[in-house]
Amino acid sequence: MISTAFAQTAGAASADSGLASIISIAPLVLIFVAFYFLMIRPQSKRMKTLQNAIANAKKGDSVVTGGGLVGKISRVEDTVFEVELAPNVKVKVLKGTVSEVTPLGGGKPAND
Repeated sequence: MISTAFAQTAGAASADSGLASIISIAPLVLIFVAFYFLMIRPQSKRMKTLQNAIANAKKGDSVVTGGGLVGKISRVEDTVFEVELAPNVKVKVLKGTVSEVTPLGGGKPAND
């Protein structure tokens, strides 16, 4: 009932199906690798830099909070900064809410 030629191609098709399944998974792997190098790795580097800046922050440094408040650190405690927003206006800010730390001298001067 089954011709010999048809029986021989059935075995070859099963070998090709293994290769086809690998080829069908390859684009997903490539997308994940690209996602890692374009999104995950830079974000983790940025977070590590911010954590180091917060750990090394000292009195006089300027900070920006997650809520958009900008002020100067007047006191450093274990989990909070005391930030002076204006003359005689001081608030306590959790270290986890700080989104940017600028050292006392500021950044680099402009190339004007």
